[in-house]
Amino acid sequence: MTRRDLVASAAVAGITGAAQAQPATPAPGSQPVRNVVLVHGAFADGSGWRGVYDDLTHRGYRVSIVQNPLTSLAEDVAATRRILDRQDGPAILVGHSWGGTVITEAGVHPKAAGLVYVSALSPDVGETTAQQYEGFATPPEFVLDTGADGFGFVKAENFKAGFAADASDADAAFMRDSQVPIAMSVFGTKLAQAAWRTRPSWAVIATDDKAFDQRMLRHMASRIGAKVTEIAASHAVFMTQPKVVAAVIDEAAQHAVRAAR
Repeated sequence: MTRRDLVASAAVAGITGAAQAQPATPAPGSQPVRNVVLVHGAFADGSGWRGVYDDLTHRGYRVSIVQNPLTSLAEDVAATRRILDRQDGPAILVGHSWGGTVITEAGVHPKAAGLVYVSALSPDVGETTAQQYEGFATPPEFVLDTGADGFGFVKAENFKAGFAADASDADAAFMRDSQVPIAMSVFGTKLAQAAWRTRPSWAVIATDDKAFDQRMLRHMASRIGAKVTEIAASHAVFMTQPKVVAAVIDEAAQHAVRAAR
């Protein structure tokens, strides 16, 4: 049985109706993977990871946050590789939403020991991100507003419902008004690498995510053989459920090297 078969079997056993956050316990000093690199998705920036950052640093991890320019896949991958280059050992690479495409391409980096997809995309080699949507219906709450220059925002009046329904009104408003637009052309770029083929993967699926069809999220997680954790949360799960997300990253750090063997 291959590593992917083993991980796929674990994924079936690991799918749950809802996840409960585990108490934050320090990572053992002997643990091989003690670095974490967080990659944000479209319409957001790295500040949304603050809760996850705080939890993981409390556990003793060295956490780095990528600030994607969101101008092209190549430039987002370069930004991620730049941070991976700075790690002092193996790292868990984490991506939210579009960040999943980025870690899929960048995760072949020799310091990437495992991948965590947080309501994230995971194309294969030769596929585009846009192809992942084929056969699935995006919920009506998620509406984009694309300008003449080809950069897209989440439509302001739909932002809370479509992106951050479980955030406070104040937090959702701040995220809405601090959006980082993405070049919509990135969704048509074919991937040259698919790190999930050689790295163990974990997936956090937000069951109230209105940016993706739930069937799409589960299909992608199953295809890559990810161990799945489900949690009732919006697309902004990386910000609204930091303890659950951090617990999955901690699990990945504890088991990535062993799973890869």
